[in-house]
Amino acid sequence: MSVQRRVPKTFKAEEAGNLEDMEKQFAVKAVVHAQTYWNILQRRRGSELRLTKLDDEIMEHLYKVFPDFDPSKELNEDEMKSKDGKAKWRDFMMTYEKTVDDYNFGTLLRRDSKAEYEEKTTMFAPRMQFYAVEIARNQKGLNDWIYEEAEKERAEAAGKQ
Repeated sequence: MSVQRRVPKTFKAEEAGNLEDMEKQFAVKAVVHAQTYWNILQRRRGSELRLTKLDDEIMEHLYKVFPDFDPSKELNEDEMKSKDGKAKWRDFMMTYEKTVDDYNFGTLLRRDSKAEYEEKTTMFAPRMQFYAVEIARNQKGLNDWIYEEAEKERAEAAGKQ
């Protein structure tokens, strides 16, 4: 596990400039997170994973706040990032402010469970949105194809040796 670094209490995001180096560091961390998650999905079925200690609670809360959420459908980024969507997601996420590390840290989220991480299939989202969506996908077995595809590739590679 990596060491969690907290933002200093005196830090004020609204007063911080968008320093290019800082933006690059956030981008690198988001890409590393996506690569790590993808590597895990290639080695273990998503339906067997728990992403947090609170997966069941997060799912119950997700479907309470977003009763029509369907993890098998492509995410509508415009809807999620609309004024109403942002407010609803912000309220959802704030529930986990003290219980989920980096709950609001930016990360990459695939718009569709059938897609890999690519520029056109990925959006930038807060970590809590990532958890909610990916836990729902995993519980429905929608990410299992990644493991199965990787298993085929491993078997083919072993057969060539």
